[in-house]
Amino acid sequence: MVHSLVKGQNGPLSVPRAEVSVRLAAPADVSALLVTESGKVRSDADFVFFNQPDAPGVRLRPGTPASLTLSPAEIPADIAQVRVVITLDDQRATFGQFAAPVATVADATGNLLYEYSIDGLGSESVVIALELYRRGADWKVRAVGQGYAGGFAALVTDHGVSVDDEAAELAATNAVATPPAAAAPVVRTVPGEAALSLEKRAKLDLRKRAVAEVLDQKSASGVRARVVLVIDKTGSMLAQYRNRVVHRVVERMIPIATQLDGDGTLEAYLYARMFVKLPDIAVQHGEQWAQTFLHLGGTHEGIDYDALGARNEEVPIMRDIIDSLRPGDLPTLVLFFTDGGFAKKREIAELMREASHLPAFWQFVGLGKANYGLLRSLDELEGRIVDNAGFFALDDIDKVDDGELYARMLGEFPDWLRAARAAGITG
Repeated sequence: MVHSLVKGQNGPLSVPRAEVSVRLAAPADVSALLVTESGKVRSDADFVFFNQPDAPGVRLRPGTPASLTLSPAEIPADIAQVRVVITLDDQRATFGQFAAPVATVADATGNLLYEYSIDGLGSESVVIALELYRRGADWKVRAVGQGYAGGFAALVTDHGVSVDDEAAELAATNAVATPPAAAAPVVRTVPGEAALSLEKRAKLDLRKRAVAEVLDQKSASGVRARVVLVIDKTGSMLAQYRNRVVHRVVERMIPIATQLDGDGTLEAYLYARMFVKLPDIAVQHGEQWAQTFLHLGGTHEGIDYDALGARNEEVPIMRDIIDSLRPGDLPTLVLFFTDGGFAKKREIAELMREASHLPAFWQFVGLGKANYGLLRSLDELEGRIVDNAGFFALDDIDKVDDGELYARMLGEFPDWLRAARAAGITG
């Protein structure tokens, strides 16, 4: 006989093996948290999900969506509860957009024991559906239905899954700063994220949310744009490469592409006297990409880095990007990292005037302490149809938190976009 549960209701679980599954109208992942009496995992090994499908007594079984097999007798004695979690694949979506998901518990032969229709969900994209818990020597099942509007990162940090200090601190800040009644910004998920480790996905999720919040505050949620990353490869950048600052630049620019670019990838160039267009950066390969392509010299993947030169020459790379633009196209956001030295001021000023008629916004970022000259005067450059460029300098990018960095990176882009649309420059 099937027992229908309502939120908060519980019942006995006396079978040696239970099968927990979910019916819902949207693609989703099923996972499990094995927690102690404190409500925390003992280690990351107690999180069962697509990249880590097994823990003692709990196994994730593939399917659409996946299901969980639980053998209570095999679950370690210090685990008090197993929490069953549903996460929508598309975190732009919310459970409130679909019919209520239904969680079921069956025995090993498929006979249904419990059914729980999780009503009342709204802006959440993650929900704890059920909880299997100890009561003395026995096990019971409880209908939970607790949503996490903060998403994946809020879930894992609340349950003690290890993320780095920066990610944990940002998650806590977001949890305090976002009023429960406020609508959460739309956070986009792109192909490849599922291949990341738990820690990397949690960190990415926090950064994506920080980007989404900036766009939401500037009334630019849902905007799609080509995102181009340009990085200085001149000799004066030696310390930035040696200390892996440019590697961290790439890591922190990827979340911008996930929220803006059509397929979530980041187009990339290195430049000095000459330039090279590198393979696009996909979210799951960011670290490997940086290791492979961020060099000042030598030959890597068939690219002669020495031949690119060791001094600045911005005109060729800017010319190449400008030539790829067409009036009426979707917008392009150019993220241009340099330590200065823009010598050909007249030619560059003319290029920016030409580019102002085309659908691109140029966000220049100064790395390190340098004399940026022309870059500091871009906002006052005359002869442009719209203000198509911004600049700010970072003495030390590692000392700027994600919220501030993305606010500065994206602060002027929505204003340009509105002006460009009004002038018929972009679609």
